[in-house]
Amino acid sequence: MCGIAGWIDWQTDISNHQLALKCMANTLANRGPDDEGIWISHCAGFAHRRLVVIDPEGGCQPMIRTHWNHKYIITYNGELYNTPELRKILQEKGYKFLGHSDTEVLLVSYIEWGEKCVQYLNGIYAFGIWDEAKESLFLARDRMGVKPLFYRQQESNLIFGSEIKTLLAHPNIEATIDSDGVSEIFLMGPARTPGCGVFKNIFELRPGYCLTYNRNGLKTTQYWSLESKVHTDDFDRTTEKVRHLVLDAIRRQLVADVPVCTFLSGGLDSSAISAIASKEFAEKELGQLHTYSIDYVDNDKYFKPSVFQPNADAHWVQIVSKALGTQHQYKMFDSPQLVQSLQTAMLARDLPGMADVDSSLYLFCHDIKKEATVALSGECADEVFGGYPWYYRKEMLNTDTFPWSRATKERAGLLSQELLTKINPEDYVRTRYKQTLAEVMMHEEDSPEQKRMREMSYLNLTWFMTTLLDRKDRMSMATGLEVRVPFCDHRIVEYMWNVPWEMKYYKKREKGLLRHALKGVLPEDVLWRKKSPYPKTHNPSYHNAVKDLLQQILDEKDAPLLQLINKETVQDMVNSDGKTFGKPWFGQLMASAQIFAYLVQVDMWLREYKVRIV
Repeated sequence: MCGIAGWIDWQTDISNHQLALKCMANTLANRGPDDEGIWISHCAGFAHRRLVVIDPEGGCQPMIRTHWNHKYIITYNGELYNTPELRKILQEKGYKFLGHSDTEVLLVSYIEWGEKCVQYLNGIYAFGIWDEAKESLFLARDRMGVKPLFYRQQESNLIFGSEIKTLLAHPNIEATIDSDGVSEIFLMGPARTPGCGVFKNIFELRPGYCLTYNRNGLKTTQYWSLESKVHTDDFDRTTEKVRHLVLDAIRRQLVADVPVCTFLSGGLDSSAISAIASKEFAEKELGQLHTYSIDYVDNDKYFKPSVFQPNADAHWVQIVSKALGTQHQYKMFDSPQLVQSLQTAMLARDLPGMADVDSSLYLFCHDIKKEATVALSGECADEVFGGYPWYYRKEMLNTDTFPWSRATKERAGLLSQELLTKINPEDYVRTRYKQTLAEVMMHEEDSPEQKRMREMSYLNLTWFMTTLLDRKDRMSMATGLEVRVPFCDHRIVEYMWNVPWEMKYYKKREKGLLRHALKGVLPEDVLWRKKSPYPKTHNPSYHNAVKDLLQQILDEKDAPLLQLINKETVQDMVNSDGKTFGKPWFGQLMASAQIFAYLVQVDMWLREYKVRIV
């Protein structure tokens, strides 16, 4: 994994501006702590920061390849999981390789197939390739959006990078937001509208899209989308295919030339990954698999079961680790660490995020990085296989808005009257919701119920899942740890898109089909354990600490946050310990403490990025 940046300009001689590229690359140092490189010409420049995972000697970037006196340059962030198959195909076509990196395979794939190369890729990626003869840039992002890619195109130039801060490091780009940006922060956050970079004129290349930029202008193209069709496999055949796809995805993603570990919560998803990984380690004599879990000081004292979070993880982690024979470590964090890391987490994301849910993951990855470079995690299984309550609880399924963000009225109530005259909160959210539904490809034979399930699946894949993938990428890469997500393999997503809900909800259990498909891989009690989300702190000391921080901001005369909020409403919320807000801010994890922390992060963000509101 790495960080990438680039600058194409038809009027400025970029060769005289190497320092600007260097500054952009410096923002990505945590993503790529092992090496750096810059390639520059008259009208194009690439910068790269590298985290060495495969082929330390042969994978240096930017990588240059000449074919028939035609020069191509690549800057690439990601991993290809079908590298051996692609290399074999290309070798049969006469290409020779100097090393065994996936970077070289990707670049040669572009030389052979051009923009259609993305159709051949299985992996997570964001990359830029410069065709020097044609003076043309090609950018592409993986199908599910695991790897980030932002860009800005104005006048004669296009600037791109792995993170928003990379673009803001360019001397020509300002940290400016307009009313839409404010709406994203307060009405959609920590989610973002697909393709939106929040800052004015900054965009994110959407998952499954590619972009070309040359002297004729800019063009974006969707190269991948879900295809709706009738599912013809019976239940047994479906189970067999799911098992094969999941096991194959996990095995492919264990490949690395550096230490690999897994996250382990004792839930279905992480336990399945750890089970397959530990078996693979044993078969290949790779030693004992290292697994890691997270918890918080005094959570055993303060944790209270709920419908959404029925039990704590520690007991289940012990059962799974013992059954698999892994070398397990518990990572324990306290409230002061979570509070102190709120700013670090915001800087990693470039935006206010999921509060302690972010900062705890940052701390977790930071500790793991001391012992490993690659980790596998269970994200995306809930979106793909139907693990969230809004898939099966009718009142949530049939809500005519984003089911994880149903507090639009309460969110709007926190805004200043001046802002409310510029934006219409209900209209903004409803427009984003309807725009997403309009993208869903239905099948002519879908029943009304099937159509709604397709809508719910698509909403989750394009909004909720990408929010969690953003979190995973920024928090892990901020520590130089590469985290892979096998359940996000596009082959799994494509297949499950057409599987009827009745099969997914086997035995009327969330992810019932996945549980059944993994029979024999895990102990039965673990296999059918009730879903429990990523653990957060329940220690009241955290609640009190972030509440005090927000109160300090409210008491500060010139705090940036005050220009955006209704101070009296927020003060009432603080005085009531969050009870006046009444609903979760986002999902089920962001309750009163996380609402306080989110507003604290907004203030930090406005200060640190010197955000100008227009």
